[in-house]
Amino acid sequence: MTSQTEKTIATNRKAFSDYLILEKYEAGIVLTGSEVKSVREGKVNLKDSYALIKNEEPTLLNCHISPYIFAHQFSHEPLRTRRLLLHKQEIHRLMGKIKEKGLTLVPLRVYFKGKHIKVEIALAKGRKIWGKRDVKRRRAVDKEVRAALKYRGHRSS
Repeated sequence: MTSQTEKTIATNRKAFSDYLILEKYEAGIVLTGSEVKSVREGKVNLKDSYALIKNEEPTLLNCHISPYIFAHQFSHEPLRTRRLLLHKQEIHRLMGKIKEKGLTLVPLRVYFKGKHIKVEIALAKGRKIWGKRDVKRRRAVDKEVRAALKYRGHRSS
């Protein structure tokens, strides 16, 4: 078994603050030739993008892939809807969970796995504004505790 290297192209950092990530899935993505070239150049933006499952077909919406400059007339539309490739069991499982209150599919990152382009999508629950503040407060406290422990460890040496 050969290990495939993963190289992250784009991440959706806002998703981690706006949503509580419950489960992660790896999905393939259907792209045109000019889109693949743009992705290789790293011209992908996942901000405000999301995924839907309609008629048992998962799709990625609002993912901006900049046009490839050398494609000219064969270029693609930057915000077009793109199909995601998942196993049928995963699709049915996600459809059942999305029907629960407040759950959605959010893309977390686009990356290369070997020579294939993959999208990591997550089943997520939206956070309320107070929840976001609570997470920031907890992270700040954890950071202070780590710094204090680090300082204390150096003093005793």
